[in-house]
Amino acid sequence: MTTRLSLILSLLSLTCWHGCYSFRGIDIDAETRTYYVEQFKNNALDAAPSLPQTFTEALKEKIRTESRLVLDDKNPDIEFKGAIVDFRVTAESPQPGERTALNRLTIVTAIEYINRKNEAKNWKQNFTFFYNFPSATSLTSVQEEAIQAIGDQIMEDIFNKAFTNW
Repeated sequence: MTTRLSLILSLLSLTCWHGCYSFRGIDIDAETRTYYVEQFKNNALDAAPSLPQTFTEALKEKIRTESRLVLDDKNPDIEFKGAIVDFRVTAESPQPGERTALNRLTIVTAIEYINRKNEAKNWKQNFTFFYNFPSATSLTSVQEEAIQAIGDQIMEDIFNKAFTNW
């Protein structure tokens, strides 16, 4: 009988914890129900013309799939405004003979988070990430893969800043 009681108490405990804790650590006020992501602006030289649309859709999808929030473009509880502010390739890992082994694509975004339910949570921050590729490889041949990798990390960082206590 004690085994059964232990099992019941364990299940009850798990049920209680499930309602109080998210393994992801998401912290969204109960009254916050909707979000909107404004179309990103492109303020960077040489950035791919489709980059603002790509990042806008990526952030919408991240929030849609990893939170309970619903997209609302009329009267959202929270809003994200973003811009691509830097898109550059730099030479990394110098080699003898004035050559480099790697090039690095770096993308920087400026994000404004507006919380209409709690203005104390508003913030503005730049998010950046990079992708290294061999110097003998052209950017155009790796650009799609690089933008995907950089965008995934930047969206994760934006999401964590907005919705977790990290």
